[in-house]
Amino acid sequence: MRERDKYLKIVEWSEEDQCYVGSVPGWIGRCCHGNDETKVYKELCQIVDEWIEIYKKDGIKLPQTTVERVYSGKFVLRTGKELHEVLAIKALNAGDSLNTYCVKKLRKTILG
Repeated sequence: MRERDKYLKIVEWSEEDQCYVGSVPGWIGRCCHGNDETKVYKELCQIVDEWIEIYKKDGIKLPQTTVERVYSGKFVLRTGKELHEVLAIKALNAGDSLNTYCVKKLRKTILG
């Protein structure tokens, strides 16, 4: 596996820019763009290779890899007392636990 393959690389369409934009979440922001998705991906891979080379040359520790990361399915979310209360009441009205209610809402919002 090449070093760059350990990092999630995203090429997505930007309505604002009217082109494809490439980035590496958590490390390299929007760094390349173009009208051809494949070309943007190839450029993004080249940029990642260059950053890895620079980090190694300068003795800088590379960021934690994102491709091999294992997620537990748990995270702590601090909402504040008012939102916590509103969510708890809405969960009760829906006949769900607070956790189930929030997961359903997040899933619907994020995944559609």
